[in-house]
Amino acid sequence: MPEKQKQSCNVVWFRNDLRIHDNSSLTNAMKTSKKVIAVYCFDPRNFEETEFGFKKTEKFRAQFLLETVKNLQQNLKEKLNVDLFLYHDYPEKVFKSLAEKYSIEEIFLQKEWTQEEIYIQQKVAEILPKVKFKESYNQFLFHPEDIPYENFQNIPEVFTNFRKKCEYHVNVRPPESLPQPQDENFLGENTTTIPTLENLSLQNFQIDSRSAFTFKGGEDEALKRIQHYFWKTCQLQHYKETRNQLLGADYSSKLSAWLANGSISAKTIYWEVKKFEKQIEKNDSTYWLIFELIWRDFFKYISLKHGNKIFQLSGILNKKLDWNYDKKTLQNWINGETKEPFVNANMKEIATTGFMSNRGRQNVNSFWAKELKQDWRIGAAYFESLLVDYDVHSNWGNWMYNSGVGNDPRDRKFNIQSQAKRYDPNQKYQQTWLGGQKELF
Repeated sequence: MPEKQKQSCNVVWFRNDLRIHDNSSLTNAMKTSKKVIAVYCFDPRNFEETEFGFKKTEKFRAQFLLETVKNLQQNLKEKLNVDLFLYHDYPEKVFKSLAEKYSIEEIFLQKEWTQEEIYIQQKVAEILPKVKFKESYNQFLFHPEDIPYENFQNIPEVFTNFRKKCEYHVNVRPPESLPQPQDENFLGENTTTIPTLENLSLQNFQIDSRSAFTFKGGEDEALKRIQHYFWKTCQLQHYKETRNQLLGADYSSKLSAWLANGSISAKTIYWEVKKFEKQIEKNDSTYWLIFELIWRDFFKYISLKHGNKIFQLSGILNKKLDWNYDKKTLQNWINGETKEPFVNANMKEIATTGFMSNRGRQNVNSFWAKELKQDWRIGAAYFESLLVDYDVHSNWGNWMYNSGVGNDPRDRKFNIQSQAKRYDPNQKYQQTWLGGQKELF
């Protein structure tokens, strides 16, 4: 008997674009005449130990990811009749297996350009030489086709120059409409299941009551957060004044984690801010949230321009500095047992919750790199492991910036004690994380 003809389909390969709204890959796939299925791989490489001795993804971000993928699977099924197939396996193995069942014509995916993502995509492409890969730049506020630079090599090294020129020349594109659902002509029963933390060799945990980040993952939760922060409490109109605070959920938008794994888009946030400005108030605070989205874009463009230099010790400046590596110093920094209580409090917070304020991140980075003069990449890798809102471009870009090998034209060093007095004058934050210590400075 002749072999049964394989059914033809297109695939949306989800990676860091875990949403159904404003998702170019999903929209483009749904416009084709082919049946669409979706795939997400919990790649074991993302949960292994890196060269710096930390797990690439620890429990905090992993839990947020599991919640996000579960919500994505529900939304795809309920709103678009698209099945999301989930695998805890290497993508190259997953797609080889899928190609044995289905005739895959095109794979739609978000454009990624950092080395690990490129490597994995190349391995999949080698297995599927006849399949077309349709990539979309889908993680920017300012689309690469719209920025006023001929190519990425012309991106300026100073943020202010980038910001001013883009603000003047670029119109932010509107979010893409939700595609029409496809007919329920399923290619086969989806029996795949989402892994657990234990499956990923990670420990279960309870959210600490002191945590400033008490939120769950998923597109629905991101939209709820906007509803709360913008419309219910109107905290957006005070963002610039409160964003350097250290305790509580509402001193900042906390949208970074959903942005990082793509369960909300920068454009969606931008246009919601614009709506708020029309209906409630336009002020420095509403602009400042957009300002932070532009910073996020800037680090993405810097990594597009410089490639693997963002992971190298000399950074994008090719700056040869004397770096050290001392295990005891590292352990003291991680444990929050340095000479600086403000640093210690922040380090205990990230170890316990997977979150740290922007103010805290700058201080502990500066202390590690500029006072202790320890290899800045170790600090960046530690943050990569723990942060629930880890974004490869922002994390490594900020660590370069604060370590003197990146885009800071002034090469600043933080006075930790002065920062503590300014941003934690009553020592409430430090006492929250350090217990009963009285005189902290």
